[in-house]
Amino acid sequence: MLRVLGLLIGLSLVSMGAPRAQQAAPAAPPAIEPRAMEILKASCAALAGAKAMSFTALNTYEKYARNGQPLFFTTLNEVTMARPDRLRVITPGDGTPDEFYFDGKVMMAYIPSEDLVAIAQAPPSLERMVDTAWAKAGIYFPWVDMIMPDPCKGIEGHKLTSAFYIGQSKVVGGTVTDMIAIAGERIQAQLWIGAQDRLPRMMKVTYPLEPARALYQTEFSNWRLLESVPAEHFTSARAAQGKPIEFRPPGAREPPPRRQ
Repeated sequence: MLRVLGLLIGLSLVSMGAPRAQQAAPAAPPAIEPRAMEILKASCAALAGAKAMSFTALNTYEKYARNGQPLFFTTLNEVTMARPDRLRVITPGDGTPDEFYFDGKVMMAYIPSEDLVAIAQAPPSLERMVDTAWAKAGIYFPWVDMIMPDPCKGIEGHKLTSAFYIGQSKVVGGTVTDMIAIAGERIQAQLWIGAQDRLPRMMKVTYPLEPARALYQTEFSNWRLLESVPAEHFTSARAAQGKPIEFRPPGAREPPPRRQ
């Protein structure tokens, strides 16, 4: 009886193993999946094609406490942009509320609670202005690629080594989104992009070369793609009359580190 049972078990193992031995190993997916890049480029095209836009960005960034525990801080930006040279960012909190205006000639940073304003000349383009704002005052917005003439330029500049499609989500941004992951030597990111309108709904980013390897997240909402925005939207008479200060970080609110 035991010999028969052993023979049956042996035959069963052979029959189970034989087909597996004949199967070829599954092919590894391409490092850069075309589907993921198609979704990314469709999103960039949707953003680049808008003459003007407004959206809300809820930014979360990670910093470490003295005991090594990661802490998470948030800022909220109400953003309005008009190409090629207009931007308004209202930041009600957390931290000290502030306002930022760029009318194509002058950039202005205003702290309403202190009635303090910093005003400086700026280059006549969004792309050059954001570099000047960073150089002069450490002003940087984590969603800035979204308003550039070529939104994919900043991402592709990281020399991507990996891009793949993850699947769909029905719980992010109040709509169906396609999830993709991209990575390069200096960046790792996951993006949730509207399946229909191709507008970004969320992104989570880490920078492998950053010592803390902190997580940065932005949630997008209230998207509006517009034909135009009145010029007066990008300046403020009240801010212009504030107490002048040098155009540099006032220290009231420490900005999150700029992406490298």
